[in-house]
Amino acid sequence: MESKTDFLVIGSGIAGLTYALKVARYGQVTIITKATEEESNTKYAQGGIAGVMHHPDTFESHVHDTLIAGAGLCNESIVRMVVTEGADRIKEIVAWGTRFDKDAEGNFDLAMEGGHSQHRVLHYKDSTGNEIERALLEAVRSHPSINIYAHYFAVDLITQHHLGIEVNRSTEGIKCFGAYVLNMHTGKVEKILSKITLVASGGAGQVYKSTTNPLVATGDGLAMVYRAKGKMKDMEFIQFHPTALYHPGEVPSFLISEAVRGFGAVLRTQDRAEFMQRYDERLSLAPRDIVARAIDQEMKLRGDDFVFLDCTHLDPVGFKSHFPMITQKCLSIGIDPFKEMIPVVPAAHYFCGGIAVDEWGRSSIDRLYAAGECSCTGLHGGNRLASNSLLEALVFAHRAAISSLKEIPDNNFQSGIPEWDAEGTCQPNEMVLITHNRRELQDVMSNYVGIVRSDQRLKRALDRLRILYGETEALYERTIVSPALCELRNMITVGYLVVKSAMARKESVGLHFSTDHPSDRS
Repeated sequence: MESKTDFLVIGSGIAGLTYALKVARYGQVTIITKATEEESNTKYAQGGIAGVMHHPDTFESHVHDTLIAGAGLCNESIVRMVVTEGADRIKEIVAWGTRFDKDAEGNFDLAMEGGHSQHRVLHYKDSTGNEIERALLEAVRSHPSINIYAHYFAVDLITQHHLGIEVNRSTEGIKCFGAYVLNMHTGKVEKILSKITLVASGGAGQVYKSTTNPLVATGDGLAMVYRAKGKMKDMEFIQFHPTALYHPGEVPSFLISEAVRGFGAVLRTQDRAEFMQRYDERLSLAPRDIVARAIDQEMKLRGDDFVFLDCTHLDPVGFKSHFPMITQKCLSIGIDPFKEMIPVVPAAHYFCGGIAVDEWGRSSIDRLYAAGECSCTGLHGGNRLASNSLLEALVFAHRAAISSLKEIPDNNFQSGIPEWDAEGTCQPNEMVLITHNRRELQDVMSNYVGIVRSDQRLKRALDRLRILYGETEALYERTIVSPALCELRNMITVGYLVVKSAMARKESVGLHFSTDHPSDRS
């Protein structure tokens, strides 16, 4: 089965929905998402979106904070662009119906988060991402030129390779003509041809055993672009959120927002002692990489499974008002945050690297754009400043739309694309082969490629990933396509890219910390 659309958007988070709304006046837009329409990393963003909205904050201050957090690896021109354009993009989503908390005077109630020197984080209680997703989806659903299809899984991007032309990583002029997509309602793989494709598929936190990311975050877009011979960048930089709720068995891990520490919460060891003063003068409000490593170090030194986040000294009324979802979650598992401390651990949270794009969101493959967490723009460098990700998604979705509209008059639908070839495949005999390999991958990545790494750990990880890759590819060749198998395949690819990138970086910087390669940066 074949369908055609001017713009194909893979993913229904903040980047994909924003882009769709901006290009829809100029052509037909098709959004595909592998789960429900609202299920994305955006939905789970608690803290908010950083933006310079009024005095005393300045663009220069936000730029400075971002550069510091990025450990000297940010692209400064990109940082300045995102920061200075960000306020207008925020105003746009407000116009589309997004609500942010305001103070008694009607101004935005701006929060403080780790690494920021000013209160500049816009939020809606502690469910900001969910509010943004709600507003954007309402706007998308009401637009006559946008069709959104839930439970459609993007399997592979279509390039010259599918026309019988050899394509490798040195090939110039690779073009994307759309994607092969698994219709999960029918179980059939369809081809969707497009003039422009945007990958906005989110991150890949599920490659780790403990993550704040939803189950859909399996790195599908990253792996698809890599298989299509697109360029990737900075895949070694995985941000671990310092404070995920310690509640064994819960997947994904529930996030205790950084804004809680901005509100005054303090990190303590299990004997109630503060410890951040031994690691950074900013204490519990140090950037995430520093806080996560400090917690990891304290847990290893003491043999503990978690540390505490102490909110017991905070104003209960104000806390409940700012963090109703966190309050409710704690109470639901028997923790009263005003009487007892909250057990927390670091968890995989955000991929700073990804599909390499330019200042317009263009990938190394023609007619293919990327935005949101799956992309690497140069904004984050070695470590993302809290609440900069939603801002980045808005700015780059906007810029990708501008570039796409200039490009699309010169693009046509590609003819001669073959149908998906499922000949010789059959139903898997044992799903345990998939589930076991997924668990093994998560164990390998968590044990060897986590917050602290070493040459030996990375070598072990690579050896095991190669075995998993061989087993999974053999299964893929003989098995009918399924979401579980595709996700596993994508996760192994992402894991491989993280390991290879980590092995190539012979220094400790930002989110990449190696016991064998101390930092040589001043």
